[in-house]
Amino acid sequence: MNIGIWLERAAQTWPAREALFQGVDVVADYAGFDRAAREVAGGLMAQGVVAGDRVAIFMGNAPEYLLALYGIWYAGAAAVPINAKLHGAEAAWIIADAGAAVVLADAARREALAAEGVAAQAVARGEAVAEVETRAPEDLAWLFYTSGTTGRPKGIRITHRMLVAMSLSYLADVDEVTGADATLYAAPMSHGAGLYAMVHVLRGARHVCPASGGFDEAEIFDLARHHGRVHMFAAPTMVKRLTARARLSGETGAGLRSVVYAGGPMYLADILEAVEVFGPVFLQIYGQGECPMAITALSRVDVADRSHPRWRERLASVGRAQSVGEVRIADETGAGVPPGEVGEILVRGDAVMPGYWQNVEASDKALKGGWLWTGDLGRMDADGYVTLQDRSKDMIISGGSNIYPREVEEVLLTHPSVIEAAVVGQMDAEWGEIVVAFVVCDGALDEAALDAHCLSQIARFKRPKRYIAVPDLPKNNYGKVLKTELRGRFAE
Repeated sequence: MNIGIWLERAAQTWPAREALFQGVDVVADYAGFDRAAREVAGGLMAQGVVAGDRVAIFMGNAPEYLLALYGIWYAGAAAVPINAKLHGAEAAWIIADAGAAVVLADAARREALAAEGVAAQAVARGEAVAEVETRAPEDLAWLFYTSGTTGRPKGIRITHRMLVAMSLSYLADVDEVTGADATLYAAPMSHGAGLYAMVHVLRGARHVCPASGGFDEAEIFDLARHHGRVHMFAAPTMVKRLTARARLSGETGAGLRSVVYAGGPMYLADILEAVEVFGPVFLQIYGQGECPMAITALSRVDVADRSHPRWRERLASVGRAQSVGEVRIADETGAGVPPGEVGEILVRGDAVMPGYWQNVEASDKALKGGWLWTGDLGRMDADGYVTLQDRSKDMIISGGSNIYPREVEEVLLTHPSVIEAAVVGQMDAEWGEIVVAFVVCDGALDEAALDAHCLSQIARFKRPKRYIAVPDLPKNNYGKVLKTELRGRFAE
């Protein structure tokens, strides 16, 4: 099925119910949302877009984002949402790799793409389509690009079946949604926040985009008070910032009903303080692009509980397997390990990807024996609670955004003064981790020059926050850089 029909049904059931907001201003009711999506679909089809084509979205958070997303689905095409924080060159690479037939972008990002020779257009409307295009459950719905260890992103094929499974699992394992609720898009709609749009459409909830287009603590509190019963997805960094602001201003989080956090390590002290300030409004999920938002969940009750003998252990976990899949901890052969022992986290079910986009080798590596090998190490206790132990990859998660060191290293190595570079994550109380570059230079290290060089090629959030000059990089007998030793220097 085409998941877009959930909007069609919502418009039939609740045509006059308020649907889209820009801040406190109503943009459309559900009938208007549906009609606009049909017109966007008509505009795309008039340009030659057919079922199965890919259409890229490179925009900041705005109601037009949802019109674009549903217009693409109504046309039978697949959306390629691109992180709005990416550099124009990075977005251009994704657009080319996806073979996007059309690129929809806001004004700022159209300018960034133009500098890279990529044509993009605003979300436009044509003649409304009468029917939503039929799609099979296994057809591509969302092509999600995540950073790869080779320095280039991999496209994750997210099907209509996956989005349906993820959305229904939200209702079963994470939280309830009703027509009285509002979902607030303070995190990027190209990622977790946008993935939760579908379940809120299904239930006819309100969709609120901050007027600022992003995350601002004071604005979040004001919107929560105004709209009431607000749900939002947030990275741990955002939760920490909201808590700090509340402590200073006396805010209580009135109107916040549910805050789902994920996307990076949440320190135990931080979630304890957040619950103390805001009450039992927090829930946690664990997922990755290959199984979006749907591996495990830690319930509102578990996050707020202080009575269970092992409540601290549970609070430090990522919860238990969601209903839509199976989760196991395995050794390198795929055999299960006993409760409490560390192994790789494996998952299978209807929310797991069928493979990467045009990358058979990576697909075969990630999908083995019917399971998705997540690359994350963890342990599961006898009650089914999974605790992340470490990442088997070198990925850095800073402020909820994934950063792969090799991508940054490759940029640094193109600077004429850089001989060698190694990038690692350093634990940070505000960001979870920050990017640190150990650099061997020909001459003195010029941080400003390296910063400017990085900003010319990659997104600002990926650039190193610290540069450390070293005479050489520690290596093993095979010439591989010993990043564990570099991380050890932070402790020193």
